[in-house]
Amino acid sequence: MTHADDPRSAPPIRWGILGPGGIANTFAAAVNHHTRAQLVAVGSRSRDRAERFATHHGVPTTHNGYDALVRDPQVDAIYVASPHSEHREHALLAIAAGKHVLVEKAFTRNEAEAQEVVDAARAAGVFVMEAMWTRFLPHVVALREVLARGEIGEVVSLIADHGQAFGHMPTTHRLHNPDLAGGALLDLGVYPVSFAHDLLGVPDTVQATGSLTPTGVDGQLSIALGYGDRVQASLHTTLWARTATTAVIGGTEGRIEIADSFYRPTSFTVIRNDGARWTYDMPVDGGFQYQAAEVAHRVTQGETESPRITLEHTLEVMRTMDEIRRQVGVVYPGE
Repeated sequence: MTHADDPRSAPPIRWGILGPGGIANTFAAAVNHHTRAQLVAVGSRSRDRAERFATHHGVPTTHNGYDALVRDPQVDAIYVASPHSEHREHALLAIAAGKHVLVEKAFTRNEAEAQEVVDAARAAGVFVMEAMWTRFLPHVVALREVLARGEIGEVVSLIADHGQAFGHMPTTHRLHNPDLAGGALLDLGVYPVSFAHDLLGVPDTVQATGSLTPTGVDGQLSIALGYGDRVQASLHTTLWARTATTAVIGGTEGRIEIADSFYRPTSFTVIRNDGARWTYDMPVDGGFQYQAAEVAHRVTQGETESPRITLEHTLEVMRTMDEIRRQVGVVYPGE
């Protein structure tokens, strides 16, 4: 079976961190501990936050603001980890400075903003990728191989969910704040939506039902995607409960059950209709290092996209999420 490449085999590149929040801490730890890349600079609108982050992760340079960060000649690539509402602006800022960019998911608020970033990246000839780390994890590499060799026959069903108990957060928190493009879909639901896209492609039909928070963002969604005559994906996401966060792929000859949490390093079990059964389990520390290594490989080779999540793939996922939001009535200020 094919295995994911060791992230330490990737060439060393120099990262700048834009937005030193929680997810940037996870990324920085993975880069430091599991790759040969360097964290050379961090930028924030808060000097204190930047300095605390730099001290914690051993980053030598701090910048007060983002303009100085993207212009820093030490930096090869920028990791954009600001709120969803700012991804477009910050990605365009980095691209204009000639930097390669890894943009946290969801890539932007909507497809139109994503298209702006894609157009700018292509015009500038820089590498840009959505930070959908799941696509690069060892269990997903192995899973795709199992499907490719037809071990469970023709895939007809995919079920995946991602729910976290974030209902207690204050209404000003980014997850509940429409000004920051909050809601379950862009933060949590993007995982099952992108997972379905990875394995099944672009849906022919999208049906969604949802419940909104008092602030007007999506608190919970159930999504049905249709592909052709009989292939379906059933997806669920919520801010109000810590759900199983598992996934099941059903085929004509068997099924694959992906353990909690399907989007993080985990195991899966192949259960065939003929009674055969086996489990893939390769423990991984961290996980963000695999997408960081992908960026390093592609940038060093002079490429501007990753084949595992191309810019077109990202636009397709954004288009699906736009339609889901349209059906449940979530509109962000300025859209």
